Amino acid sequence: MMSVLRQFSPNQEVYSIDECFLALDGFNLDLTAYGQVIRQRVHRWTGIPVCVGIGPSKTLAKLANHIAKKRPEWNSVCDLGTLSEQDLNTLLGSIEVGEVWGVGSRIREKLATLKIHTVLALKQADAGLIRRQFSVVTERTVMELRGVSCMTLEEVALAKQQIMCSRSFGAPVMDITGLQEAVTSYATTAAEKLRRQSSVAGAVQVFISTGPFREDDPQYSQGLTIPLPDTTSNTLKLVKAALWGLRRIYRPGYRYAKAGVMLMNVTPAAAQQNSLFADEVADESAVQLMQTMDLINRKMGKDSVFLASAGIRKHWQMKRGNKSPCYTTDWTQLAQVQS
Repeated sequence: MMSVLRQFSPNQEVYSIDECFLALDGFNLDLTAYGQVIRQRVHRWTGIPVCVGIGPSKTLAKLANHIAKKRPEWNSVCDLGTLSEQDLNTLLGSIEVGEVWGVGSRIREKLATLKIHTVLALKQADAGLIRRQFSVVTERTVMELRGVSCMTLEEVALAKQQIMCSRSFGAPVMDITGLQEAVTSYATTAAEKLRRQSSVAGAVQVFISTGPFREDDPQYSQGLTIPLPDTTSNTLKLVKAALWGLRRIYRPGYRYAKAGVMLMNVTPAAAQQNSLFADEVADESAVQLMQTMDLINRKMGKDSVFLASAGIRKHWQMKRGNKSPCYTTDWTQLAQVQS
C-alpha cells in the first residue's frame, strides 16, 4: 500500500503500518478529486479500502481522515480546505476534543476542567494558557488546528513502530553504486535512531524512485520489504538486508531522484527473543561494537565512524546551500556582534 501511495507525492512520511502523510504543496488541482483517485487506486491494486483526509497541517489532515471515515456524506475523502471558516468551525464544534491527534484521555480530562469539550473550543483556546497548563506540544496542537503547520511526527509519537530515513538526492543517480551508498547511509541513520529508543527491528523496507516532475524522463518506483530471521538493531545486519533488497528492485537506465529505508516490526529490545541457535558471544560483541560507534559519533560528530559502503564523496547528498545556522546547538555558529 505504501508503494502505491508513494506514486502520488514526491514526499511521503510513513506514520504507521497503515497510515502515511503525503505532501501536496504546490499541487494545482482539485484535491478532493485527487483524493478519490488515490483511494480508488489503492483499493484496485491492493484490495484495501482507505479514507483520505486533507488539511493545511498534519493535525487537521488526521482530523479530516477521521471525518472521512465517520461521515458518509464525504464519500471517504474530506478536504477541509474546501470549507469556509464558518462551515469549518461548525464542523469542528460537532467533534469531541478527544478525536484530536495527540489528545489522550488524561489531556482530555484536564481540558474538560477548562470547559474545552470540542475541537472548536480547543482551536479557539488561549495558546499561552494551554502551554502553561499542558506543554508546548499541546500548544502546537492548538496552532495546527488553526492551520499553522508546526508539529513533526517525533513530537506526538512515543517509541516509533516504524523508523524511516529518506531524502531526495542533490543530483540524479544513474548507477547502483550511488544508490548503495545512499541506502547504506540511510540504513545507518535509521539504525542509530532504533538504538536510541532501545528497540529492535524485525523487517527492513527499501525503496527507490525517479523524479515525478521530470516528465520527459522514464518513470520507475519500487520498494521491497525484507523480513529478518531475528530482530536486531545491528547496523551491519540492517544494511546487509537493505542492500540485498536494493539489488532486487534496481533497474538500470533510470535517473533516480530519491531512496529510503524503513525499519519495521519495531519492538522493545528488552523483549527481544533470541534464536535457539544464536551465538551469544558474537551477539554481545556486536552490541559492544554498535555502542562504541554511537559513542564516537556522538562525541566526535555525525559520521566520524561509518561503513565504507556509504561512500566518501557522496555526490548524491541533498543540497544544503541555504541551510540556516545552528544558533542554538553549535557554539561555532553563534551570532557575533562587532563593536
